[in-house]
Amino acid sequence: MQDNQNGYLYVSKELESKVNETMPPEEEMQDLADFFKVFGDPTRLKILYVLLCGEMCVLDIAQILGMTQSAISHQLRVLKQMDLVKNRREGKTIFYSLADSHIVTILSQGLDHIEE
Repeated sequence: MQDNQNGYLYVSKELESKVNETMPPEEEMQDLADFFKVFGDPTRLKILYVLLCGEMCVLDIAQILGMTQSAISHQLRVLKQMDLVKNRREGKTIFYSLADSHIVTILSQGLDHIEE
């Protein structure tokens, strides 16, 4: 920050350029905001933590969390739309698992942050 002739502070052109170079495009910022919104629901977080232990079907998740299959299915749909979980079919049963190791990292770092 520097003073201009009127005594107001302003950002240097160098700092402004650095920010503009590192700032993702607006569409990516919206996608990132939507991504983090998914983590704003305790039920979805619980489902992700359950899936940290391994692949499970809706019935297993519902039993562990003491919730209805319908409620779990609804939240799994949201998690799947955001590519946080993946599924595979075995006969009539669909098994869910975490989409990739990034999800483990996000959960771990988030918990580390709030426990500091």
